[in-house]
Amino acid sequence: MATRKRKLAVLAGLIATVLLAGACHHKKIAAPPPPAPPPKPPAPTVTLTAEPTTIEKGQSSTLSWTSEHATSLDIAPTVGSVQAQGSTTVSPDESTTYTITATGPGGTATASARVTVTTPPPPPPPAPTVSEEDMFNRSIKDAYFDFDKSNIRPDADQALTQDAQFLNQHPDIKFTIEGHCDERGSEEYNLGLGDRRATAAAKFLENLGIGADRITTISYGKDRPFCTEHTESCWQSNRRAHLVYGTESKQ
Repeated sequence: MATRKRKLAVLAGLIATVLLAGACHHKKIAAPPPPAPPPKPPAPTVTLTAEPTTIEKGQSSTLSWTSEHATSLDIAPTVGSVQAQGSTTVSPDESTTYTITATGPGGTATASARVTVTTPPPPPPPAPTVSEEDMFNRSIKDAYFDFDKSNIRPDADQALTQDAQFLNQHPDIKFTIEGHCDERGSEEYNLGLGDRRATAAAKFLENLGIGADRITTISYGKDRPFCTEHTESCWQSNRRAHLVYGTESKQ
């Protein structure tokens, strides 16, 4: 009986050993976790501004930029490769959009700025030159006389006073006073009357400060009428002292 019990005990131990060995054989060992992926590089950022944004042709504008996480930057057109931040002047001939491209391990980024070019208006034409003679002709008035008279009447006084004001402002001007008459009377008489009228006007101007060396007088009598109608209004226009620029009468 004892022997049988020992055999059974040995058999049970063998079975237990076999079962234990089988269990150990099928147990799996867990693999270690994979390493974490490296962090993704940050994407680059970039800004670009232009000041001023509007210029006239021939003027300049300043481009300014900043960037982060970029290994190269390029501004187009014409500028090319630039540092991470900075500024430069541009003078485009026409309106232009400038674009900066930032490139880095994390990708690319762009920014733009536009410079508008305007064409300045053409310069105004030069002011027309007004000659001294033109000013004389615009400013000087004639002195008119009554029939067969050479005295300075009130309207002639006013006209010659205005003439003197202009002539005193332009002291280099020399001029001729022509004495004229209407068609009535003889040629010889009217030559004398015309001379008296021219002389009366000259003396009046001299009394207002105009130097006698600036004045030449001449009489045309009735030979050079301004009006040829046979009316009182026409005759009146011919009875005058006519002031002409220069020291020689114009033919």
